[in-house]
Amino acid sequence: MERYPNFRGKALLFLFFLWFLWFINFSVRIIFSPILPIVEDEFMVNHAQASSIFIFLSVGYGISVIFSGLFSGKFGYKRTIVSSLTSLSLVGFLIPLVHNFFLLYLFAFVLGFFVGLYLPSAIPLITEYYSERNWGKAIAVHDSGAPIAIFSTPFIALLLLHFFPWRGIFVVFACIFLACSIIFYFAASEVKISNPPKTTFREIVKIRSLWLMAIIWIFSAGANLGIYSITPLYLTKELQLEIGYANTILGISRLGSVGVAIACGFFIDRFNLRKFMFILMIITGFFTVLMGLVSVKYMGIVLFLQAFFVTGFFPAGLVAMAKTFSREMRSLATGIILAISIVFGGGIIPYLLGVSGDLCSFRVGITILGISAALASTLVFHIKELE
Repeated sequence: MERYPNFRGKALLFLFFLWFLWFINFSVRIIFSPILPIVEDEFMVNHAQASSIFIFLSVGYGISVIFSGLFSGKFGYKRTIVSSLTSLSLVGFLIPLVHNFFLLYLFAFVLGFFVGLYLPSAIPLITEYYSERNWGKAIAVHDSGAPIAIFSTPFIALLLLHFFPWRGIFVVFACIFLACSIIFYFAASEVKISNPPKTTFREIVKIRSLWLMAIIWIFSAGANLGIYSITPLYLTKELQLEIGYANTILGISRLGSVGVAIACGFFIDRFNLRKFMFILMIITGFFTVLMGLVSVKYMGIVLFLQAFFVTGFFPAGLVAMAKTFSREMRSLATGIILAISIVFGGGIIPYLLGVSGDLCSFRVGITILGISAALASTLVFHIKELE
């Protein structure tokens, strides 16, 4: 297929459509966070049980990322994305019918799985549709959908809650996914890759740097999505804030992260990568600890600064993965690290924070997470490939 040489007309329109698909995918993945206090009250479950939703979301997402990375090229990237969108639509229509809390775990797993199919297919599509000299810009624009979703999802939830109960939010998402699947089916061309991977799973998991990088990413993801997931519970149940005010604080705290990921791209090449990652993680750990210590009066400021620095880690972390692994290993190694970080950082850590909230307080769990993130930052100096 002929690549778009610039960002004009159809090229720009298609890129923004892909951006919207990533935005809406990421939004539905994290929508349980701002509505979790309502779900917890309706089903009369404790913090640990409510936070367990994120384990099932993350496990489904992590399995899907690896699965999609291995097989979507042969199945067809367009076909994979259409399948993802239509399946998410079906799940969105079915969730309102759930009246047993433990069934939500099943639907969270399925939701995470179908969300995870999108990104490993979207990036290859972008590289097929746009000329190589524009890959950086196209991918950066597309990836900005995630931090914008993190910022805006609490406000989207608040807006929709004015018109619908929490179950109705998923019906709205279902309608959007259905419309997007139809548009994408007619707007996109199919791309297939028939070449098998050159590196086996067994060879990659023997590499020490893979596990060091995975641990760093676990605590970075925990300090990012893990904290994001339980913040509404923390603010409403422990600090006694009203849910609308709590979600407003959560959304505003992510405002700075919208542009920081792109801005960090200009600094990564100018500084020592290991020192840059270490500084971002140690500062993230510091502000995470402060989240567990400061009074509610200063919580908004601390949340903003914590989100600002942790968001900056991820573009640096992606560059570090590219430099750590060879071209043949890069795709599968990246998928493994992301899957591990999503399951543990985005799933297990929110659950453990919920357990902490039940047994003593959220403050204790958040403080321990901050200390752990700061300690994990030192592992970057043990990745010899980054010397």
